[in-house]
Amino acid sequence: MVHPETGARVLDAAQIAHFVERGFIRLDHAFPPALADEARAILWRDLACDPHDPSSWTEPVIRLGMYSAAPFVAAANTPLLHGAFDQLVGAGRWLPCRAMGTFPVRFPSAEDPGDAGWHVDVSFGFDDPDFMNWRVNLASKGRALLMLFLFSDVGEQDAPTRIRAGSHHHIARQLAPAGDAGLSLRELAADGFAGSAGCEELLAMGQAGTVYLCHPFLVHSAQPHRGETPRFMAQPPLLPRKPLRLDREDGASSPVEAAIRQAL
Repeated sequence: MVHPETGARVLDAAQIAHFVERGFIRLDHAFPPALADEARAILWRDLACDPHDPSSWTEPVIRLGMYSAAPFVAAANTPLLHGAFDQLVGAGRWLPCRAMGTFPVRFPSAEDPGDAGWHVDVSFGFDDPDFMNWRVNLASKGRALLMLFLFSDVGEQDAPTRIRAGSHHHIARQLAPAGDAGLSLRELAADGFAGSAGCEELLAMGQAGTVYLCHPFLVHSAQPHRGETPRFMAQPPLLPRKPLRLDREDGASSPVEAAIRQAL
């Protein structure tokens, strides 16, 4: 699979192997910093606090709703990202991102944000009002990739998302006996995600414009902000156009599918 406009590969063999083995890749300069600036201006407009007055930052995290304005859509649909989607999910197997999803804006604070537990992002069963009953299955129904879009510079103290590298393999093995029905977030979290506790923990850091493309089963967690500047990061799914298939002939599987097959 090649870049849709230039005909060149976006990801090299080492990056693909890293995705399959470790569950994510980091793309620097995935979208222009100018788009991040435009997006942050919109987000600050909707926050009930002053970007220049830290005394107005009274909450550890404020969640803002779905954003589909031009800077957000443009950030999610660069040629680089589209080429990477083709290579990781398969050409014609994903839908362009038309909204950036919820923004958990994290502020420097000594308070516990209350949402810093390990988890995977579930992807169906959203009609249940209890989010702990939302589900995920081995075919990753409803989600082709987990994506972390950095709309501000994120350093070690700026509440970078914690990632358990390789944890997607543990989740795949846990989901396999559950079939199409999958497991709820409550069921997956019953043991505190102990199966992945031995995985190396990494931090999703980078400059504004960096995107982490992650396997949908990757175990990850928020954390408190101990820095000085609010962190702006979005976590939209890449939606599948076609369901994942784990029965493709050898060599025909996408890296997302290959990682699951390898885990099993």
